[in-house]
Order: sequence, then structure tokens, then C-alpha cells
Amino acid sequence: MNSEKNVMVCVTQQKTCERLIRKGAAIRDAQGGRLLVVHVTPTSLKILGNYSQPEALDYLYEISKSMDAEMTVIRSTETVKTLVDFCRDHEVVTVVMGESLRPSRENTIIDELSQKLGKQTAIKIVPV
Repeated sequence: MNSEKNVMVCVTQQKTCERLIRKGAAIRDAQGGRLLVVHVTPTSLKILGNYSQPEALDYLYEISKSMDAEMTVIRSTETVKTLVDFCRDHEVVTVVMGESLRPSRENTIIDELSQKLGKQTAIKIVPV
């Protein structure tokens, strides 16, 4: 292990996730390491077809590239496990996510991810 302090930004298929990538870039610039943008999609969802928004992912890819970030799209039915594995495999110390629109943070992906990653990984929530 080379003790990088990498930042992972979790995005959905929405152009508004640009704000998350920009926040991740600011954190990366302050702490060093690489900026990794990740989108997890169910295996049953078409990525390039009528059932998704490929133009949004293309847009986020271009934003990622302009911020010197690597963007990865992963097919998985286990989103939290996939994100935890990605964090561990890529030495992520900070995760950037958008604020949940649910009334309570409990039982959201943010809460579950936080529990599984533990205190060694900071989760930064970007408000809507």
C-alpha cells in the first residue's frame, strides 16, 4: 500500500451530481491523492438505452475528466458492498455523497455505508 489519501465521489445518473464532483475535487486538492468518481448501477438496468440517461453519465464523465478525476461505472445488485469494496481497493479516505431526500438519515445508503466503512473513512454530505 502506498498510503494515498484518495477521494471517492458517488454519483447517480443526474447532471446535478456535478456539484459533488466539484466538492470532491476541492477536498482532493486540499488533502492530495486521486479523485475517483463512481456510479453503481443495477445489473438489470440498461446503461446505454431507453431505460437510463446516458447523456447524464457522458456529461459527468466530461466533468470528471476536466477535474482530473477517474470515473468508473460498476454493475452490481449490492450497491453498499460494491462501494465498500471500491473504497478498500482504492485506499479511499474521504467519500463525497449528495444529501438524501428522505426525512431521516437512518436506513439510507449513507448510514449503511458509514457503518460498514467505520471511522477511518470520512463521509462528506453535500446539501441539495
